[in-house]
This record gives sequence, C-alpha cells and structure tokens, in this order.
Amino acid sequence: MKTRKLGDLTVSEIGLGCMGMSDFYGGRNEEEALKTIAYALDNGVNFLDTADMYGPFTNEKLVGKAIKGRRQDVIIATKFGNERDAAGNFLGINGKPEYVRKACEDSLKRLGIDYIDLYYQHRVDTSVPIEETVAAMAELVKEGKVRYIGLSEAAPETIRRAHKIHPITALQTEYSLWSRDPEDELLQTCRELGIGFVAYSPLGRGFLTGQIKSIDDLDEDDSRRRWPRFSPENFQKNLDLVEKVKEIANEKGVTAGQLALAWVLAQGDDIVPIPGTKHVNYLQENIAATEITLTEEDLQRLEAIAPRGSFSGDRYPDMSTVNR
Repeated sequence: MKTRKLGDLTVSEIGLGCMGMSDFYGGRNEEEALKTIAYALDNGVNFLDTADMYGPFTNEKLVGKAIKGRRQDVIIATKFGNERDAAGNFLGINGKPEYVRKACEDSLKRLGIDYIDLYYQHRVDTSVPIEETVAAMAELVKEGKVRYIGLSEAAPETIRRAHKIHPITALQTEYSLWSRDPEDELLQTCRELGIGFVAYSPLGRGFLTGQIKSIDDLDEDDSRRRWPRFSPENFQKNLDLVEKVKEIANEKGVTAGQLALAWVLAQGDDIVPIPGTKHVNYLQENIAATEITLTEEDLQRLEAIAPRGSFSGDRYPDMSTVNR
C-alpha cells in the first residue's frame, strides 16, 4: 500500500470509512466489521475514519475494539459537532469550546486510546465563530490529546479563517464522479494552504459500484432511501450514467466501483479517498483499485459521459449544513 500526505500527516493511499458498520446503511454484523478492519490493517490500509455520532457512539467503540493492541498500526480520525443523544435523536450542530473538550474526552474513552491522530469538526456551527472552535481544538493539540485537526464540509472562507488560528491538516468533504462540487473552490483553497483533502463517499454511497439496481436493493432502515439521488425521479437517470461508467470499466477489466475510486485517486496526490465498507470482499476490491492506472484518454471518456452536474439530485435531503 502506497502512502499519501495530508499536510504533515502520512496515511495510506486509501482509508476505510467505518460509518456503515454501525449506522445509516442498514444491516449490522460486528464480527464481519471487526474482520474488515483487521484485514485493512493487515494490508496496509491504516487510515480509519469514524465519528462520535455514528451509532451514535457505537462506531467509535467498535473501532476501539478492532484496534486494541494495534495502536501503532493505525491512524485514527474521528469527529465531533453533529450532536446526538443516546437514542439517536439529532440535537443540532455544536462548536462551543467547552463541548469540543467534552466530545474529545468521550471519544478517547470509547476508542480506548490516549490521543486522536486527526480530529475533525464534523459540521461548522455558524452560531460560534470558527476561530473559537479551532482555538479549543488547538488546546487539545497542545495537551497531546490530538495530533492534527481538520474540518468537514467547510466553505473556503471558513477554512481560511480557521487556518489562521491553527494549521488545518485536512478537509473532509464528499467527492466522487457524482459529487464534484469541491472542484469549484475547495480544492484550490486547500492546495493554496497546504491542506490535504479527504474524499468521503468516493463511490457515491455505493451507487457508483453498479450494485444498487433499484431502491429495493436497500434495507428498509437504510437512510439512502430518503435521499434525493435515490428518489424515484432521480434514480433511473443516475443509474443510466452508472451503466456508462460500467462500460468503460468492463473494457479495462475492472469493476465500476474500482474505476470510480481510481478516478478520485487520479485527481491529485493530496487527495485520500475513504470508501466505506463493512465486508472484506468489497475492501479487497477497493484496495485493488489503487493499482489501476487511468490514461488521459480514460479520464477524458469519463468526463464526457459523466461531466460535472450530470447526476440528478442533491447530496442530502437538507443541504443547509454543508459548505458553511
């Protein structure tokens, strides 16, 4: 497994998104999840992504269980700010300095570790100046509880203001063939400031793999059923585009998901995708994607069939909490 740099932090070329092991995408199997994380670490994927709100709280506990005795093998990224109660109810976005500290302490306990490698503000709290939130995160760095800090779904101006208070190591935002908003300003801003870019949902929440043929392929409790891109008016349009991606993938002897992941990797060495999975076989497929080389012709063909704005529907039912 090759490595990439997020600011000064070196991580594996791809990471492992752990959210779906505990929340949102239906179907939980702790044994399989633990096997998947172990396989990742055994095969050089050392960058694990979680958050306190996944579960809520249970995903950090799962990751903590998986890495027990292997702390030296792993780069742990977790997040705070999307506040939920124990029943899973969303309480809002919280960037208050006192909450930052409490959230960090709680995450450390659940993960069973002494420090967090990369600590993100999950969403920007517009009621609290970003300078105050980042200053609180910087205190955690000084105390050795956090090594590096990051932001998620933050707007360019917010990133600039935050970076003046303390170096931001990484910005995490959705980026894939069907989510190319970061190409407007975000990637340019990150590169100007020397900030790495972590691409979550690089497989379009599984849609770009071509494995989801209808909404009935998703469990009843799968949150994607309620999201615009999976809605009846958008589903078939998006599926038609994925079928075109599959045609190129078939020509190259790879899967559609591997081609989509290779496309993200080809967008720059400062970009680290974190495809999520809870199954070893899909993780194996994702790891193999790092060996795919896309030619300029490949990239041009993908651009022609899936240009910016070609996929239908917003990323979330409520877009008010992103790019803030």
